Amino acid sequence: MFIVATVAVLIALVLAVSRAILGPSVFDRVLAGNSVGTLAILLLAVLGFLTGRPEWLDIALTYCLLNII
Repeated sequence: MFIVATVAVLIALVLAVSRAILGPSVFDRVLAGNSVGTLAILLLAVLGFLTGRPEWLDIALTYCLLNII
């Protein structure tokens, strides 16, 4: 279950990075950058559950607070 979620987040991350690189406008690139940050947080959380290391959730929460800024 977590492996499928990890693959889905990685696919979404690749699509968001491609939008950030190829975006036709600056607004598209800003939104893609925000999406990349959010997907990185999700990836950290899912990998923390997958590997059984709950301290990765703390790192994800810290990155979430930095992503707001």
